[in-house]
Amino acid sequence: MFKHDALNLLGTHEFVSVATCDLNGRPNAAPKFFLKTDNKFIYLVDYIIGRTYQNIKLNPNISVSFVDHKTLTGYQINGSVQIIDTGELYEKLCEEMRARAIRLTTQHIIEHIRGKEKYDDFEVSLSDRFVIFKVKMEEVVKIGPRGDLERDKVL
Repeated sequence: MFKHDALNLLGTHEFVSVATCDLNGRPNAAPKFFLKTDNKFIYLVDYIIGRTYQNIKLNPNISVSFVDHKTLTGYQINGSVQIIDTGELYEKLCEEMRARAIRLTTQHIIEHIRGKEKYDDFEVSLSDRFVIFKVKMEEVVKIGPRGDLERDKVL
């Protein structure tokens, strides 16, 4: 079972690619800010509130993908989404998002000063209006560097 490997790697990413489809099967893939994960859910921030948001309202199925650049292994997490835009959980996740954005901004400044990375903009600035996607993980797919696939159902 490689679900935990995928989740550990996911925790090192700031942004992931999210794929959705509308009811006509028209695809959309867009980057989303990764917030956190727990054993059954991934929390993403949609700060654009555009096509991904509209697609999820019509069709809650989603695919989240990211790559381990060291091993050239890709991961895809498939599931269904609940949109969170009000309430106590939303407020708690907003606080976590702000803290994560501050940590990331600080990291960018330090890396720039140390000469490790060059950034055009240091600050992770997000829109004042955003929603949280609570993704219920249903399947994790591991895509090896030679194209071999492994599928793991999440119970």
